[in-house]
Amino acid sequence: MESEHIKAAGNKIAGKAKEEIGEAFGDKSLELKGHAQQMKADAQDAVGDAKDAVE
Repeated sequence: MESEHIKAAGNKIAGKAKEEIGEAFGDKSLELKGHAQQMKADAQDAVGDAKDAVE
């Protein structure tokens, strides 16, 4: 597992937690930040896959 995939996994976990907490407390801002962080994780995974393909 490359560093991009590790970063992505961390961002997915943190983003999901933010999204769930935001939803539980009715904090749309936190919910959206969590969703955005999960999207960032998806991009990091794609970068990691591209790097893996080049190697």
